[in-house]
Amino acid sequence: MAFAAQFAGVYLNFSPEDAASRSSKLAAFLAEGMDPQMGWDGYGKLAAVAVQPYDIEASDARNAVVSVAFQSGPRRMLLSVPIYYSGDDAGRRFVVAGRPAILPAPAPADLPQVAAPESDDAAAAELKPQLEGFFKEYASGDAAGLQRYVAAGKSLPSFGGAFSFSQLKEVVVPVGGATREIQAVVVWAVPSGDAPPTPNATDPAAVGGTLEQVYRLTVEKQGDKWFVADIRGGGRVVG
Repeated sequence: MAFAAQFAGVYLNFSPEDAASRSSKLAAFLAEGMDPQMGWDGYGKLAAVAVQPYDIEASDARNAVVSVAFQSGPRRMLLSVPIYYSGDDAGRRFVVAGRPAILPAPAPADLPQVAAPESDDAAAAELKPQLEGFFKEYASGDAAGLQRYVAAGKSLPSFGGAFSFSQLKEVVVPVGGATREIQAVVVWAVPSGDAPPTPNATDPAAVGGTLEQVYRLTVEKQGDKWFVADIRGGGRVVG
């Protein structure tokens, strides 16, 4: 699959100015005697990005068709590539065994709605100022400051100043005990260059930009305060 994806990165990018370079690069993937341009007539342009292995269908121990996903402009598509594998006795080598084919990629899956859990508004109100402090230090990289919001016996890495905290937009806290799995919607200020962003600035150019993201956190109540024990990427949308 990796061999097919490397081939696709060359095959799917062409322009008349780069015809000779493309042909020389394709030679590393093609069987002897194959068309060095693999069916392209030398005119027109195509550009592909986000080239990734997608699927594989093996017909026997030596032959397979690999599907490679790619993006070209606004379109997401697949490239089907026939591959031959020489096996252990012949040096474990691969070669493109025939002409590839571009296909439309499957449409996004239909995502069914999931009911939101019962919300604990009182716990959410308690957690919000703690989480605002946590995310501010999580962004800045102040280890001592961050530890004030982290559960005893735990240690978490930080962004080290890559972003600045802008806003805690939403906190979803399900009903439960002293340990909860919660969800937080956070807005980061993103720098526009080498200078760090200024989250409270009124000039959009000074802010640089914002990026809204969702996190899952494990929080623990120790005494009368909540502390963060773990942080991960958010799950699926509920509601």
